[in-house]
Amino acid sequence: MAFIVFFSVLILTLNSYVVFATWNNFGDGQWGLIWKLFLGFMIVWEITTLFIMNYQFRPNYGKASVASNLFMGVTMSFLIAKLILIVFLFANDAYRLILWPIESAISDESVSFESRRKFITNLGLVAAAIPFSGILYGTLKGRYSYKVWKQKLTFKDLPESFNGLRIAQLSDIHSGSLDNPGAVREALQDLMSYKPDMILLTGDLVNNFAYEIDDYVDIFKEELKAPLGMYAVMGNHDYGEYVKWDSEADKKNNILEVQERYKRLGFDLLNNESRQLEVNGERINLVGVENWGGGGFPKYGDFDKAIENVQADEFKILMSHDPDHWDLKVMDHDVHVNLTLSGHTHGSQMGIEIPGWVKWSPVKYRYKRWAGLYEEKDQYLYVNRGFGFIGYPGRIGIWPEITIFNLEKA
Repeated sequence: MAFIVFFSVLILTLNSYVVFATWNNFGDGQWGLIWKLFLGFMIVWEITTLFIMNYQFRPNYGKASVASNLFMGVTMSFLIAKLILIVFLFANDAYRLILWPIESAISDESVSFESRRKFITNLGLVAAAIPFSGILYGTLKGRYSYKVWKQKLTFKDLPESFNGLRIAQLSDIHSGSLDNPGAVREALQDLMSYKPDMILLTGDLVNNFAYEIDDYVDIFKEELKAPLGMYAVMGNHDYGEYVKWDSEADKKNNILEVQERYKRLGFDLLNNESRQLEVNGERINLVGVENWGGGGFPKYGDFDKAIENVQADEFKILMSHDPDHWDLKVMDHDVHVNLTLSGHTHGSQMGIEIPGWVKWSPVKYRYKRWAGLYEEKDQYLYVNRGFGFIGYPGRIGIWPEITIFNLEKA
């Protein structure tokens, strides 16, 4: 209740300022009435969202619905647009304050300060409409606009028997946020159309609770198959770190249930361990670590333990959820890793990405490696943009991803 009261007061304060600052901008005619009705609708919608989200995020619930995602997404559209508009309104008020003495002293009606003030407000409305439309599109359409990224990689030490190996990567399912089983099934069918030899899932199956994935278990089991197997590692959200548990035992039990769900989906879960995949007497090593992240994220991963049974001169693929692990632990390790697959960042779920032209997201100011392929010291890192979403229930410019790798011998 304290949460609802605080944010209700904040919403009413911000909206009151917008209402009074724009009240006369559209006049008293039809457009003025439409604008005032829209402002009233926005206030009611935002306060309703507070009640929905308060219920959504209480302990032992946490499963999204179409309604909760819609309310959250539209509210974020309102909020961002409103904040941009307020910047212009503040500038307008400052302009009025500065010019008020001049207006008082000048009686010449040919000097129109009111038209200039109205121009600034209208400019703010136009500027606010752009992110409003984008965030709304990302909520209604973008979150299920899956994109397949294809990567062809060559390696000198790839065994001949694995030449042409095709790997599909998924990451950051965040099943607690999903609300469209049909769209998920279609995306997985699209993945399978590439006939992968192996499917790798690099963490964050759930947001917090193991049961979040239950509505999607059958879809994953029915759609995903691979001759060389399906493997997974855990991400930071899979440990229930963002929930206040009644006891440590409850938290540990949830972790065990999450691990059981990975297996129920058909994935071999690698917790600081490796698997040797053999074809025609030749083999490669698949290594998986538990989450190891910088910046305060859980550090359960143990790379040294994971490679105990790995021959140093053999080809290695590492699954590690957080890309920071590559820079901080893997890249300069004595044991050379040919390819590391990560996720975690979601590319911030918003940005601008035109291959060969521009690649930008606000997440770049937090993560050095945040989306796509990186190469250093004869090693590759690939950061998947994520299959699902969390927080903002949508995507703008950074679309949900399925990655298909084709590995070839140089």
